[in-house]
Amino acid sequence: MDSEFAAKTVLVAYLFAAAGIILWQAIRNRDGWQVWLLYVIDRTYLGLMYHWRANRRCPIPANGPGIVIANHRSPLDPLIVWNNHHLSEDSRQIRVIGFLMAREYYERPIVHWISRNLRSIPLERDGRDMKPIRDALTILKEGGLVAVFPEGQINKEHGMLEGNTGVAWLALKAQVPVYPVYVHNAPQGNTMIEPFFTPVRVRVSYGDPVDLSAYYGRRKSQELLREVADLLMHHLALAGAEIEEPADATDPRETLQMNRETG
Repeated sequence: MDSEFAAKTVLVAYLFAAAGIILWQAIRNRDGWQVWLLYVIDRTYLGLMYHWRANRRCPIPANGPGIVIANHRSPLDPLIVWNNHHLSEDSRQIRVIGFLMAREYYERPIVHWISRNLRSIPLERDGRDMKPIRDALTILKEGGLVAVFPEGQINKEHGMLEGNTGVAWLALKAQVPVYPVYVHNAPQGNTMIEPFFTPVRVRVSYGDPVDLSAYYGRRKSQELLREVADLLMHHLALAGAEIEEPADATDPRETLQMNRETG
């Protein structure tokens, strides 16, 4: 056997071994090979295009229900929040996060296939349809994860907008922990497509889980929901303060306080 043939044989063996490992990883993923493929694409794309980094390991556990809340500054935010969220201390298993998202985006070609595989939940902007809330509660009851952008819209200003009380109602109804995830320097643009081709350095801050058990059992009045929503936004702002923003940026905690006072 000459050296060239031996080298080719070893190379083919390595390729088959690599293919086998990839196939095994895809097959064993508990949410299906589609989710595994989407996650590989997401992690590769964000790593190369946006140099994604986090302040620490993600606190989201390998199992159990939870609500993820994040600030919203870019159409890429769902991809940014999902990336590496599974790298907690007790597991490296990929977990699906069902994002609440506007129906007009959910129904678009390709996006619909991706969103359906990730168990995202379409909702109407008028807020009259209760089915998305029931779907979110079902996911949480089954031990899954649901993600909400409490600001309710893409915010291109510094800091954060006041949080919607709907996330407070969902958290109190489901009685699950809430995980704050603050996204720094998310790409923006003049269109919904431009940010996907705007390379920047994205950073993510994971806050500590928020325990709302002290509010369980109380009547869900508007005053209580406002108090809980403000508390959640405060924890989200605290997570955002863990990474230093550019010198001309406003501290998210300060902007949140100003929004409360002027709201």
